[in-house]
Order: sequence, then C-alpha cells, then structure tokens
Amino acid sequence: MGSGSGIRVRRVYDPPEDDDGTRVLVDRLWPRGISKEHAAVDMWAKDVTPSKELRTWYHEDRTGGRYDDFVDRYRTELGDPAHTEAVEALLALLRRGGPVTLVTSVKDVPASHVPVLVEHLEHALDHR
Repeated sequence: MGSGSGIRVRRVYDPPEDDDGTRVLVDRLWPRGISKEHAAVDMWAKDVTPSKELRTWYHEDRTGGRYDDFVDRYRTELGDPAHTEAVEALLALLRRGGPVTLVTSVKDVPASHVPVLVEHLEHALDHR
C-alpha cells in the first residue's frame, strides 16, 4: 500500500524491503512475537496512535459498526496537542524526501487507524 506522498504502509511481520526507506512503527504497543531486530524500525511513533480509551472503545464492538465514529474521534485526537509533536516528527520525515513506511501489527489495515493517519499526514503536507 502506497501513496503519492511517499507514504507506504506495511505489516511489521512482513520482511523489510530495500525500498522501505525510513520505517516507522505506528502502534501504541510493541507487536507480539517480533524482535526489534526483525521489525527493523527506525522510529516508534506511539504518540500518533489512538488513545488507549479510543482503542478500547473501538475494539469492544467486533462487528465493525463503530468504524466511522472511530475515524471521527481519531481525527479529533490527531488535532490534539498531545499528538502534535509526534505528527510533526512524521511530517518532517516526509518533507525530507524519500519513502517513509508506516509499519503496523494490525491484521485488518484498512479498518484500522493507519488509513486515517495517512490521510491526516497527506492533508497536512498538501496544506502547509
């Protein structure tokens, strides 16, 4: 999964590829069963992830019926001061050029926080 902004998305369990560029883990918790060496991440951006409360709320409903509300709530969180420094660090990486690969342990990436984060970063790059 990639975008025109140089942001790529991969699962942390997949082997790193030569064209990954800077690999950034975008999960709040370290992925189970994977060593730091195998994950090959350059940065762990846990402060851009949904809060523990939002994650817990979202995962209480396994039917997926909360995703739209989750997206709205996570977008609000990304605008909070608590996330600003971490978002700015990712934007600085992207502005330097070269690919940035966001890695995650989630199984269902399209129904996770990652697409929301990518959209947020792309929007910020387009409007600054």
